[in-house]
Amino acid sequence: MAFRGRGRRSLAGRDLAGWALADRSHGHLMTWCVLGGTIYTAYTFLAVPGLVFGSGGVGFYALTYTVVVYVFAFMVLPRLAGIARTHGYVTGADFIRGRYGSPGLALAVAITGILATMPYIALQLLGIRAVLSVLGVESDGVVGDLVLTVVFAVLAVSTYRRGLRAPSAVSIAKAILVTASAVSIAALVWTRVGSPGELFAAAEQTITARDSRLSVVLDPALGPAYVSLALGSALALFAFPHVLMVAFSARTDDVVRRSTVTLLGWTGLLGLFAVFGVAALASNLVPPPGRADLAVPMLVHELAPAWLAGAVLGALVVAALVPAAVMSIGASALFARNVYVEYVNPTATAEQETKVARVVSLLVKLGALGFAMGLHDQNAINLHLLGAVWVLQTLPALVLGLARRAPHRFALVSGWFVGMIAGTAMVAHGGFSPTVLVSLGPVHTQLYAGLLGLAVNLVVVGMAELLLRRWGPGRGLDRTVDRRNTRTLPATVSPSVPS
Repeated sequence: MAFRGRGRRSLAGRDLAGWALADRSHGHLMTWCVLGGTIYTAYTFLAVPGLVFGSGGVGFYALTYTVVVYVFAFMVLPRLAGIARTHGYVTGADFIRGRYGSPGLALAVAITGILATMPYIALQLLGIRAVLSVLGVESDGVVGDLVLTVVFAVLAVSTYRRGLRAPSAVSIAKAILVTASAVSIAALVWTRVGSPGELFAAAEQTITARDSRLSVVLDPALGPAYVSLALGSALALFAFPHVLMVAFSARTDDVVRRSTVTLLGWTGLLGLFAVFGVAALASNLVPPPGRADLAVPMLVHELAPAWLAGAVLGALVVAALVPAAVMSIGASALFARNVYVEYVNPTATAEQETKVARVVSLLVKLGALGFAMGLHDQNAINLHLLGAVWVLQTLPALVLGLARRAPHRFALVSGWFVGMIAGTAMVAHGGFSPTVLVSLGPVHTQLYAGLLGLAVNLVVVGMAELLLRRWGPGRGLDRTVDRRNTRTLPATVSPSVPS
């Protein structure tokens, strides 16, 4: 069938591009707010200082990867966004479907993206539960479940009709509230706990007393784990479907390019929150076992007057709404375009496609609500860890598709399949730890499982490509990319090895 992603005009929000991409109308400020508000989730602002509180200096890897990712995004995202705008692509799987002429590869990318996104949405609800627990609401009780249900209802109603426009409006408020909260907490910490030098000195005493192997300064022996976590996390973040979707909603390529540079402002805010983890250590706070993510809420509750603590913690609740909504839209767009229209109803109209996306966005949020209410917090975190490893395996198809001579689709499907198995096996074998022990002779080091899975993926792609070039019936696909304006030139698709 003819691919449906091309040449479809916006129908004032009635088509998928209008609903999921806000008619590709976002300028620089809105793109900055939505992209930053989506990447820097409420759970991120809790988990990063929680990791610093629980594990010391290695927790600062999040700052490194949020810098690395923008270098990568600066080079790749504008080109992908330009191609998507030219051909009417809504999802990353649309690009892959059009680039390689392979609905099978596009389906693999779409399903992977949906599965990886579900626990990510659940983590936003877990962030809300963490805040509520500090405010005295029993997270596992009826009241806690009721609050999560109300949040689900707000998300469901707002995104069902307005799509990306709903979280776009809230993202501006999120940027203001998170900035004000960071400044307020920093002022409280400075005046009531101590200067940065005093904080780190007191935190070092606290964490070494707890475990002599830990330090707020990164141990050089953890360097490989730190670097692989930073690089792998940066690549995984770029590959998540909701990040690509927000980039596709930008008005021009230049908007995407300028936004990726200025997103470093969000990294500065995250850096402040990471230091708040140090402040929590210096304050000798003792969160419940296994709940280091409560360090910042407890710090705020300890230092701030009641009205300010409520305002700051309320801002963190609002901070969860933007990414949860955008993620649900991204997952539902993948299903509507790359599963429903491709395999279930190829003759669907634009209105039918959008209606399916809206309904699926409700189901995705309902599933995430079930994750948050029915699973132990650690299980949701483990599933998110696995999802990040999985979504990394879709990266070769996206990035190598921009090359003048892209790999054959069969090579990419093979790499994706083997990478998924290898990454899953390593995570499961390591007890759902993000890093696994790698031994090369006398050298033993910890490396990020997702990055190792990606390496296996790329090796398989390279080997399969060599075999196809030598013994295959043909190259299969040779689309040229115009490097001057990031637009794809007309392609000639010559199927050879089916995928």
